[in-house]
Amino acid sequence: MRMTSLVRGAAVTAAAALALTACGVSKTDEPASGSSGSATAEKLSGLRIMVPNSPGSGYDQTARAVSADLQSAGLSGSVEVFNQAGAGGTVGLARLINEKGKGDLLMQMGLGVVGASYSNKSEAKLTDTTPIAKLIEESEAIVVAKDSPYKTLDDLINAWKANPGAVPVGGASNVGGPDHLTPMLLAKTVGLEAKKVNYVAYDGGGELMTAVLGKKLGFAATGVSEVIKQAESGDVRVLAVTSDKPVEGLDAKPLKDQGVDMVFTNWRGLVAAPGITDADKQKLVAAVTALHGTEEWKKTLADKGWTDAFIEGDEFKTFLTSESDRVAGVLKELGLV
Repeated sequence: MRMTSLVRGAAVTAAAALALTACGVSKTDEPASGSSGSATAEKLSGLRIMVPNSPGSGYDQTARAVSADLQSAGLSGSVEVFNQAGAGGTVGLARLINEKGKGDLLMQMGLGVVGASYSNKSEAKLTDTTPIAKLIEESEAIVVAKDSPYKTLDDLINAWKANPGAVPVGGASNVGGPDHLTPMLLAKTVGLEAKKVNYVAYDGGGELMTAVLGKKLGFAATGVSEVIKQAESGDVRVLAVTSDKPVEGLDAKPLKDQGVDMVFTNWRGLVAAPGITDADKQKLVAAVTALHGTEEWKKTLADKGWTDAFIEGDEFKTFLTSESDRVAGVLKELGLV
């Protein structure tokens, strides 16, 4: 039976009118617009973006791309991006909850934080935050070191099934995150009991790649944007991607094109602190909506191999609730909780 993605077919919402009517611009406010002629939004000032894991991770790359493009498009002044790593993102989530009412703070997050909040039984919940927007979807990559004995996906799967403990798989996610769910779903699809998988969690893509290059892992599952440069330089080989189509810039076929009937995508978005004013919420939504229409952001999507998956505000809030239910269901189905 086909293992489908946790996140598929999300509606892409332009919502340009929101940026025109709901951004709360006063007579003294100075509007800004993206270079592509996107909707006008109030220029943000003093914005901070928290990354709930380590430098070099997918969250870190996304937050820094958002920061750079907001500034380049004239939608924000200087943006502070900082890392608050720990417990799969729930340390950062707890900090965000404690910043109640702070309308100048965003947290970069995604499916990994959804999973970590569930698996770590975190008291801080994503449902307590103020959802701003879902930004992207991204394929996962099955990665090995350049001199790995596994030259093909079949080589890897055969060795993995023969002795799961001897083929550790690493990821930059705790239980329930995308890098964890990918090998667990892959194991189930190829007939390997998920409980036998030797999964090693790392706190960010930088640490994970160090482990891959240091031959501490049989293979890794991680977002494609975290391995594109290493694959281009020849330091790692990507044996497969989990999307239903090939990823531009990577010389790797989808799993389903190699006889493994599985499709899976990760996603990332932005949430704000709880208790912010409606005006602050609309200002943040309007700025991110305007960013979505800029040429700067479109170029970033192409360069990173990310798929546009934009939804905002209340629609994103509904999506987060749905994802929490889905992750819980998958973990139960795999016998991991």
